[in-house]
Amino acid sequence: MKIVNIVGARPNLMKIAPLIAEMQRFSDIEPVLVHTGQHYDDNMSEVFFKELGIPQPDYNLGVGPGTHTWQTAQVMLALEPLLQELRPDLVLVVGDVNSTLAAALVAAKVCIPLAHVEAGLRSFDRTMPEEINRVITDALADYLFTTERSANENLQQEGIPDHRVFFVGNVMIDTLLHHRQRAEALGMPARYGVSGNGYALLTLHRPSNVDVREVLGGILNALDSLQSRLPVLFPAHPRTMRRLAENGFLERIKTMPNLRLIEPLGYLEFLGLMAQARLMLTDSGGIQEETTALGIPCLTLRENTERPITIEMGTNRLAGNRKESILNAYEDFARNETRNCSIPPKWDGKAADRIVEILKNI
Repeated sequence: MKIVNIVGARPNLMKIAPLIAEMQRFSDIEPVLVHTGQHYDDNMSEVFFKELGIPQPDYNLGVGPGTHTWQTAQVMLALEPLLQELRPDLVLVVGDVNSTLAAALVAAKVCIPLAHVEAGLRSFDRTMPEEINRVITDALADYLFTTERSANENLQQEGIPDHRVFFVGNVMIDTLLHHRQRAEALGMPARYGVSGNGYALLTLHRPSNVDVREVLGGILNALDSLQSRLPVLFPAHPRTMRRLAENGFLERIKTMPNLRLIEPLGYLEFLGLMAQARLMLTDSGGIQEETTALGIPCLTLRENTERPITIEMGTNRLAGNRKESILNAYEDFARNETRNCSIPPKWDGKAADRIVEILKNI
């Protein structure tokens, strides 16, 4: 069984790692790895291959940066002849990035069955590019693997037949559990002069937060207040750094002594910081899940989430992206630091095992 696995951006790599490892255990499965090149520098991609033990891609499409439409189109143009040459039994995509959508469209056009890992998640906000990618990919997929029960309900409401949907758990948590001990052993807090449980960790990359000057400025206003109470480490995405520079905010950050811009981190380094943080601030979807698995309080700098299980069972709070709402969420956290956190069903490190077992029997 030849399975072409598509990755394109850093979040894809944590999801594909346990799947490739599990596929390689079986002599009757031939996994082929295609990297679209959507994330294209060492910090955003290559270091993750090394740390997670992912084999080097069999094919790299080298697409690189661009607008959502351009990037999607370039992946499609490069991927179509490759799939026609390889003629796999299945194309497998993960997550919700532009490469996911592009691969789904090509697979459908050339009549190759499609599996989507992390299907059914919905923010119900069509202004998010990822939401468009999720909805269309799920509509085209033949096999849909979900991380939480709400995803099954979303797919049912969209008319996806039940026999195509499989509740298997979360492959990102497979990766986290496999590498957590090694990450914590790195002693990351000490590298930045902070102690375990004595700092907040921040990530910020969504266009709705970093591309609008007023929104980004409002988030910085909130951070100015927060950093006076708790040191904040901020490994900045390259795109976010460009927006901070373009808007003249880097000088302002220099006036905040406890807000530290640091270089982008590899997976293990970031996990080492996140696992020992007192608080996480993020606009990432995957980090909401990881903090739930780790039991780390998380303030999500968005008005919605496609991962409601992280609020219902976990440590996550929606904080919005305005100064007032962020500070209100922080005050709520400060008053109620200890929260009961339950690990969602099937987030047990065995999601990839379940997925590959299902694929072997299709």
